Amino acid sequence: MSRIRGLFAALALLASLPLAAAGLEVQPVAEGVYAIVGEMDQRSPENLGNNATFGLVVTAAGLVLVDPGGTRAGAAQLHAVIRTLSDLPVVLVINSGGQDHRWLGNGYWKAQGARIVASEAAVADQRARARDQINALWQLVGEAGVRGTEPEYADETFSEALDLELGGVRFELRHTGPAHTPGDSFVWLPDRGVVFTGDIVYVERMLGVGAQSHSGRWLEAFEALAALQPAHVVPGHGHATDLAQARADTYDYLRFLRAAVRELLDAGGGMEEVGGIDQSRFDYLAVSDQIAGRNAQQVYSELEFE
Repeated sequence: MSRIRGLFAALALLASLPLAAAGLEVQPVAEGVYAIVGEMDQRSPENLGNNATFGLVVTAAGLVLVDPGGTRAGAAQLHAVIRTLSDLPVVLVINSGGQDHRWLGNGYWKAQGARIVASEAAVADQRARARDQINALWQLVGEAGVRGTEPEYADETFSEALDLELGGVRFELRHTGPAHTPGDSFVWLPDRGVVFTGDIVYVERMLGVGAQSHSGRWLEAFEALAALQPAHVVPGHGHATDLAQARADTYDYLRFLRAAVRELLDAGGGMEEVGGIDQSRFDYLAVSDQIAGRNAQQVYSELEFE
């Protein structure tokens, strides 16, 4: 067993080297569990929409992939990384939410025979935003990168909870409410102490609060996964880490921003004043210079009617 573990770790280390140009890095997390870490920056022709972190779990019955890639070509790129880790087929793909890289690669994996699972709320969000997401990818990734990408939805959905066992590994899927997107879910592996958070957690990169987000409920979703006291947190963006960093980079930022905007609102401040909120405490997070202002505006719009 120790030799097998050592082989997995060695393969993971080697895999991160030749695929660096694709912006994908393999990070071993626990026995048979990996994070595949994409770029922090915007979607591009090089990363094919894979500017996010994906999860892989090796079981005796096949591989489980948490999030399929941002395009059909991005899913194939992800598959090339997976083949460096195991020859087993991907038999189950879990969509953790409604953002493009959480589901638009589904078609590739369905063609491979994989079963696709997502929350009902995620599928509803995917259906509502599919065309807008694909149109945006045409602009960001380019025609060659988007070619062949068509909306494909989960074969199996759940409302709030779904427990699965595959190849001796238990998976507990939980949708506790909206966060970055309406259908965000986390995947808990109780026997490994690992939680895959999807876009409920961002580390190393500033999270984005969009029109589809709900910053207040996002805090509740974080609290639900934090209550599990995971040993390992695989975020939706950034490297696998511990709960302390997840809290600092996601939960603390959201609480700070909501409190600062609430203070502004209570003082009678208008939307035009949110740019004056000092977010420099979080300047260490990647792309903060690009999205901090937009985050404040969106939270203002949300709290104005909360």
